[in-house]
Amino acid sequence: MNIFKEKNDSKHQRKAVSLGDAQQALLARVHQAGTVKIALADAAGYCLAETIHAREAIPHFRRSGMDGYAIRTADLQQLPVMLEVIEQLPSGTVPTKAIVPGTAARIMTGGMVPDGADAVMMLEMTEEAEKAGQPYVMLRKAVPAGANISPIGEEAFAGERMVEAGERIGPGQMALLSALGCAEVLVYRKPLVAIISTGSELLSIHEPLEGAKIRNSNIYMLATQVRACGAEPLFVEHIADDYAIAEGMLYKLLASDVDIVIATGGVSVGDYDIIADFFQQWEGETLFNKIAMRPGSPTSAGVWKNKLFLGLSGNPAACFIGCELLVRPVLLAMQGERKSADAQRHDAFLAADYNKVNAYPRYVRGIRYFNNGLVYVKQEGVDMSSALVTLKDANCLIVIPPAKTSIKAGTLVSVIPLAASTL
Repeated sequence: MNIFKEKNDSKHQRKAVSLGDAQQALLARVHQAGTVKIALADAAGYCLAETIHAREAIPHFRRSGMDGYAIRTADLQQLPVMLEVIEQLPSGTVPTKAIVPGTAARIMTGGMVPDGADAVMMLEMTEEAEKAGQPYVMLRKAVPAGANISPIGEEAFAGERMVEAGERIGPGQMALLSALGCAEVLVYRKPLVAIISTGSELLSIHEPLEGAKIRNSNIYMLATQVRACGAEPLFVEHIADDYAIAEGMLYKLLASDVDIVIATGGVSVGDYDIIADFFQQWEGETLFNKIAMRPGSPTSAGVWKNKLFLGLSGNPAACFIGCELLVRPVLLAMQGERKSADAQRHDAFLAADYNKVNAYPRYVRGIRYFNNGLVYVKQEGVDMSSALVTLKDANCLIVIPPAKTSIKAGTLVSVIPLAASTL
């Protein structure tokens, strides 16, 4: 019996699923990464695993928004007016005197507004004066009550929900969490992603080119995409087109403490596509082995003992797109990410005719830009799954719907911003 021949024949019997169905099949099998409490200083890029409430109001005192003078607006009925300066209030100083009729306090931005004051007059609108050695301030213009004062709880009251579980900790979250006194936070552990390339044609990046061989670039590309999703890549040495060796290595990886395994290459119907062969006879459950999309239609995925395994195309562009559309949603879901992977998807106008026709939706590397207040997208370089150079400048994927004719410039199309392009 020719086992290899049987496996090779079965690889041709594939039923294409929609991209949406493929994504849902993966998300239905996601197990969230565990949680860990870490110092806030180390928490940037992690997803929060707890909802944080304000311990006190923000601000918790009446705060000056300007350098100037804390005053009573009742003293501004007749202008100009001279007010006695009774106190200096740098930021961080608690007032010791209340503002009474005919008095004012010199105050700095962020300072605590004293009792009795109901406005802060900007320094630029005042004139300093002196009487008998006592400082005064001359005011010539009126301001309304409340001017330049942030009241207690202007931004939030004590007990209010401030940062939700599932938010990724960026600069804004860092500022807020530190202001709330959160020295430690509970976050989702970053998923560990094993990345392996297959193909006897691959060389290490340290090796000189020879013959028909190429350097293994996909693994570094995927590692960057994985990091852009908040996960940690684990580089695995590439394997040649030897099924027995590949099978042993893949089962070893699946049994390890990684959270997900990604392979690139070997998923199509060729004689040496060993990942496709693995999916045909492995001990796991195959979720799909073909997606109605271009490029990357042979992309495959399955589950082995609750652990996801994805096989992406070996062509660089197809591999890149498969990772963005399938791996990224999985990694975000593992971290409890509140925003869906395509939350920033939007429409834009096609800048030039797109002439390829296809029965499947195409995901084209593109450049998104603005012109006269409108968003446009244009194809970046050659639209081939093997194209590598065009990945450098692309900042989005243009979704080209199935069509029997070309799509004209000016057509409104869907656009998916690329997460990794912002790194």
